[in-house]
Amino acid sequence: MKTTSHWSESVVTAVRDVTTTVREFTLTPGDGVAEHWSPGSHLQVGVLVNGKPQTRSYSLIGTPDDSCYRIAVKRMDAGRGGSLAMWELAEGDRLQVLAPQNHFPLALDAPAYLLVAGGIGVTPMVSMALALQARGAQVRMIYGVRSADELAYGDELRGCLGDAMRTAIGEPIAFDAEIAALPDGAQLYVCGPVPMLDAARHAWTAAGREPTALRYETFGSSGRFAPQAFRVQLPRHSLDIMVPADCSLLDALEQAGVQTLSDCKRGECGLCAMDVIAVSGEIDHRDVYLTEDEKRENSRICACVSRVVGEVTLDSSWRADD
Repeated sequence: MKTTSHWSESVVTAVRDVTTTVREFTLTPGDGVAEHWSPGSHLQVGVLVNGKPQTRSYSLIGTPDDSCYRIAVKRMDAGRGGSLAMWELAEGDRLQVLAPQNHFPLALDAPAYLLVAGGIGVTPMVSMALALQARGAQVRMIYGVRSADELAYGDELRGCLGDAMRTAIGEPIAFDAEIAALPDGAQLYVCGPVPMLDAARHAWTAAGREPTALRYETFGSSGRFAPQAFRVQLPRHSLDIMVPADCSLLDALEQAGVQTLSDCKRGECGLCAMDVIAVSGEIDHRDVYLTEDEKRENSRICACVSRVVGEVTLDSSWRADD
């Protein structure tokens, strides 16, 4: 079910550009007291996208502060509009936030750690690296980016980890070798685009490592195709709707009055997965919940992140009362 909590007002008290495409915001709660959070936590923020209220999640950065929160937003000109709305914020602006939540917790009992970030997926890794370094844990980090000017928080991470942090600029990460260098019982934390997560999972499984010692969070849920509008039919509701290019399937269903279950909204938990009756075209699976076999079968779709090129007919969980 959806995570529910109390919305409260925060004020933008500082804005700075970390890179040309990543902007950091400091948010101070209206009562001046920020709730405590742990490494890997995120903050849900209410934003207006094309005049419609929507919720976006951003990882908390740094170490917990009892007076404010720090988040970073990568500008995505071809995205669904949330990042552009956030980039319009200035100091003094007010917005609604939920209390911090953590679906990507850091365990503190492993003999060694490997942190891997891809692009803006670095944001939760900053708090993890700082926490592990403070405990004297054995930790290494690999930070993959397309170009050197995308290294957000690179200086902060180098100051924390020193030579234990290295970058992979414009090149794939050799997960097989990196995993082989880890001692037994080590944990791997990965945050980045879906292809990176898939590569990490495949290498981890091939190495015979304990599945629960690999922990990951999606960031961006990039797919094979650029977002475009597609048609959805729901026979049980007698509905035929179009999902705009800048809107998720989940949001479109909710706007049409179709009650849907969801939680993470990142393609990880599978709560929003719906049965596919028929598809004309291709499903662009952008989740990390369904297995590769399930994705090939096209029998289900995660409504929060996945899309369609063409048309799809879905079976919702709604049933008419007898």
